[in-house]
Amino acid sequence: MNFKQSYWIFQVLGWTFYTLSQFIDYLMIFNFDYQELEDLIFSSLINIMVGISLTHFFRIIFKNYNWIKLTIPQLIIRSALSVFIITSLLAAVNITLDETLIDTSKLNWLIKDLIYVVNFSKPVLIWVLIYIFYAYTNERRNDAVERIKLQASIEASEAKILRAQINPHFMFNALNSIRALILEDPSIAQKGITQLSNILRSALVADRKTTISLKEELKTIEDYLELEKIRYEERLQIKWQIEPASLSVQVPPMMLQTLVENAIKHGVQKASRWGFVEIFTQISEGFLWIKIRNTGTLRNTENTNEDGGFGLTNTQKRLKILYHNKAIFDIFQEDSLVVCAIIKIPII
Repeated sequence: MNFKQSYWIFQVLGWTFYTLSQFIDYLMIFNFDYQELEDLIFSSLINIMVGISLTHFFRIIFKNYNWIKLTIPQLIIRSALSVFIITSLLAAVNITLDETLIDTSKLNWLIKDLIYVVNFSKPVLIWVLIYIFYAYTNERRNDAVERIKLQASIEASEAKILRAQINPHFMFNALNSIRALILEDPSIAQKGITQLSNILRSALVADRKTTISLKEELKTIEDYLELEKIRYEERLQIKWQIEPASLSVQVPPMMLQTLVENAIKHGVQKASRWGFVEIFTQISEGFLWIKIRNTGTLRNTENTNEDGGFGLTNTQKRLKILYHNKAIFDIFQEDSLVVCAIIKIPII
């Protein structure tokens, strides 16, 4: 049942119930003959229709003139005036209808009018207060929804900007690797270009997504490491320890790729003899744990003006946007020659 249907049902039931209570009071106080009883029933039906019409007109005015945006004093004044007008009209209608049923000639006209106004002010005031309470509650709920939508839109835009920053960065590093291969061995460089095309194809697909499966991300990393393996040969040692159940978990695209690039550039590339990159994944207590270990020293990636600093800052921002405080990213010096990065992502 939607709001419109509920509104009319409560309108009809509310005014019917109130008028029925008044109808019973009249029967208990006065003795009516058959003709007068028919007139009382007709009067009651008129009351129901007039009550529904007047309060619905108040709702129209309230919505069309956007009273919900008024200050509290302004709303109180307008609502009080509306209650008085609606009550006065209901009283005027009932005074006219009751003249054929009840002898009120002995009553002072002012007292008579006040009795009718006071009696009808109660249901009208209750109706107006309930409607204003509903309107304010609904307005606050709508504002909250709009704020959430706006925040989500901002975060989505920020995530796209961060993803867009990665691709040129990655291209620069990969092309540097191929340039070195061209100088050393053109035939091997051709294989490197093929690997690069595979990586770029994956990057273009990933750029249109907020998250991808860990399996897709690891495939890109594998292509990248194969490209670097051509360049570094035995100087680069790679170790994989992947829990099969983790492959379907969604992760931000190119995030791990960026960390592996940093591991190569600031670790293996600067190692005197050889270096290594180790990648571990596992699922524990509803979270995906990813560990990347590599040769290197952390001080080389702490400056945000350098490539490594960019990668770390980017990773932290993207995790915060996507997972807020539920994700963890930490990087530390495991020993004098090994850097370890740990990512903890909630499984959604």
